[in-house]
Amino acid sequence: MDHIVSSSWRPAWAVVGAAALLAACGGGGGGSGISFLPIAPAAPDTPAPAPVAPPPAASPEARPGTLQSCSDLASKAAFSGTAYTSVTSVAAGTFTVAGVSTPTPAHCLVQGKMNERTSSVDGRTYAIGFEMRLPVDWNGRFFYQANGGLDGNVVAASGNIGGGSPTTTALHMGFAVISSDAGHSGAQIPVFGIDPQARLDYGYNAVAQLTPMAKNLIAQAYGRGADRSYFGGCSNGGRHAMVAAARSANAYDGILAGNPGFNLPKAAVAQLYGVQQYAQVTTANTPAGKPDLQTAFTQAEMDTVAGAVRSKCDALDGATDGIVADVQACKTAFKLATDVPTCGAARDGSCLTAAQKTVLDNVFSGARNTAGTALYSSFPYDAGINGADWRQWEFSNSQNLDTAAVGFVFSAPPLGTSRPSGIDFALGYSMDTDAPGIFATTALYTESAMSFMTPPNPSNLATLRDRGSKLMVYHGTSDAVFSSDDTTRWYDELRAANGGDASGFARFFPVPGMNHCGRGPATDQFDMLTPLVAWVEKGKAPDSVVATARGAGANVVNTELPAGWSAARTRPLCPYPKVANYVSGDLESASSFACK
Repeated sequence: MDHIVSSSWRPAWAVVGAAALLAACGGGGGGSGISFLPIAPAAPDTPAPAPVAPPPAASPEARPGTLQSCSDLASKAAFSGTAYTSVTSVAAGTFTVAGVSTPTPAHCLVQGKMNERTSSVDGRTYAIGFEMRLPVDWNGRFFYQANGGLDGNVVAASGNIGGGSPTTTALHMGFAVISSDAGHSGAQIPVFGIDPQARLDYGYNAVAQLTPMAKNLIAQAYGRGADRSYFGGCSNGGRHAMVAAARSANAYDGILAGNPGFNLPKAAVAQLYGVQQYAQVTTANTPAGKPDLQTAFTQAEMDTVAGAVRSKCDALDGATDGIVADVQACKTAFKLATDVPTCGAARDGSCLTAAQKTVLDNVFSGARNTAGTALYSSFPYDAGINGADWRQWEFSNSQNLDTAAVGFVFSAPPLGTSRPSGIDFALGYSMDTDAPGIFATTALYTESAMSFMTPPNPSNLATLRDRGSKLMVYHGTSDAVFSSDDTTRWYDELRAANGGDASGFARFFPVPGMNHCGRGPATDQFDMLTPLVAWVEKGKAPDSVVATARGAGANVVNTELPAGWSAARTRPLCPYPKVANYVSGDLESASSFACK
C-alpha cells in the first residue's frame, strides 16, 4: 500500500467525502473513460434462479470461455432483491493499477445494488452496492474482491493479487471480478454502525448476499457457471477473506487473505490503548491544545530502535542484508531495555528515555486493562517499525479512524453518539469498562462486534479443508495495526486443530519488514493469486513465493527501500514456520536463499 486514505471528522462525526477507514487496502484503482448505460432495475421480488452446480471433480482446472451477453444482462440475470443500474460494454483500453495506467481487456461492466431499504432505526436508506467486470475473454474463474477500511465505496472491480502495488490484477488475468461497498455508502461512514443490519452487512452478510447473485450473473453472461471461485483482499479485505473461509467455505475454492484484521474490533481497541500510552510521552500539543502524538517518538528515535533490532536480529537468518527473516528468533535476541541506549536529560534521537521505553514496550507487548488482562495481541519488533506507514497508523489513524470505528460500529450500544470524537474519545476510553463493549449485545444489537466481524471459530476450517479448498495468508511483520503475532497465533492453533499440520489446505507467509499491506524495508511486491490457482487446480502446493523490492524502474517505487539494496532485490516468502535462510550466492537474489 503506497498511500493511506484518511478523513477529517466534523462535529457529530459527519464525514467529508468517502474515506477508506482503518485499512486503506482494497483492490485496484479506478478505470478511465468508462461510460454507463442506464438499465431498468429488476423487480425486487424476482425469484432467484437455482444455484449453479459446481464443476465436476474430473475437471479440476477452469476452462476458458467467451462473453455471450452484456447489454441484455439486466433482464437475463434478474435476481431477487437486485437492481442493475448500469450495464456497459467497455472496449479494450487502459485501467489504473497502483496509480499506473495498464492495458485492460474488453469487458462488460455491471453496476447495481441489492436489498435497498430504509432503516427503522436511523431513517437512512441502505443498500449493498456493487460492480462486476466480466472480461470478453474469460478464464472460467470468479474472483470476489474484498475491499479495505470500513468499506463504503464500490471501488473498481479489478482483483488484488497480493502485496504492495502489484503489476497486474485478476481482471487482467481473465477473472470475472466483483467489488462492493459492503452495504453502506461513504457518506454513511461511520454512522452506519447505528443501524444493526448495516453492521451485519459490513461484517459478513454482504458477502453472503452477493456471492450467489454474482455467480448467477456469470452463468447468464457466459452461458455456464464459473468452474472455480476465488476470494481475496488485504487488511479489512483480509478479514473478509478469513470470515469467508469460515462462513462461505462451500462457495469458494481458493481464498487469499492479506494482513488479515480478523480480530479487527480488538485491534481497534488496541489502537486507542496506543493513543493513551503515547500521550504520556509527548513533548508538545497540537494547535487544538491536544497531545501531539508525533512528538512521542521522533523519526530519529524510531530509526534508532529499528537499527537496534537489525543489529541483534538481521544475521539470524545467515545473511546481514537489512531483512529480519527470523522474526521468532528475534523475539529472544532483541531486548528493548538493554539493546537501545537510555537517554539522560536530553532526547537527541540516539536513545530513548526510561518513560519512552516503558510506553513502547507496553504497546508492543499488547493492550491490557488495569488488571493486566490482554485485550489484543503483542507485536513483533521488526526492521520496518520506523516506516511512514507505521507512524501513520500509530500517531494519526489511531486517533480518528479507529475512534470512529470503535465509537459507532464496534460498541453496543454505539458510544460515539454521546461522546466527543477524535483523540478525546481515545483518551476517555476505558480499557476496563468500555473495551468489553466489543463483546456486548443489547435488545437492538443482537450480535456483538466480535460476532459479526470475526470468523466464528478461526481454527476450525474443516468445511474448507474437507471440500478441497485452499487458503493462503500473508502478513507484513511490521504491520502497525493488525499484528502478525496474532496471525501467527491463529496459524499455530489451526495446526494444532489438524494434528499439528494444516499445510495441506492452509499456508501462512510472513513478509519480513512489510508494513500494512505494503511498503517498509521489504520485498513487498508479489503475486499470490497465481500460486493459489495452481494449488487449487493442479495440486501444486506453494513451497515459497518470490517477492521483489520496488526500486528504481518499478511500476510504483517504494521510497523506503534502504540505499544499499538492489532495485530488483528478490526474496522467497516462506510458509510459516519455515524461514528464508541464506545458503550461498548473490545476496540480492531469491535463489541464494532456501526455506528451512
